[in-house]
Amino acid sequence: MFPDSVSSFYSLEGAEPPHIHIERDQCTAKFWLDPVQLAGSRGFRSHELNRVRALVIEHRVAFKEAWDGHFGTQAR
Repeated sequence: MFPDSVSSFYSLEGAEPPHIHIERDQCTAKFWLDPVQLAGSRGFRSHELNRVRALVIEHRVAFKEAWDGHFGTQAR
């Protein structure tokens, strides 16, 4: 879904809603999945965040299914 130089992962952090973390080099971003919204970022340029957001929107259903498969639907 993302270029090889970018990694993504899920993390259950208290009562936070489903989200995805994106990392590349020293850059990080966190996006809520429903609705897709930037929760925070460090190091990414605005045009990079726009591209990452577009990819998160494009693959939102798969990300939510992975979240539910990993944490269960009660983690929402």
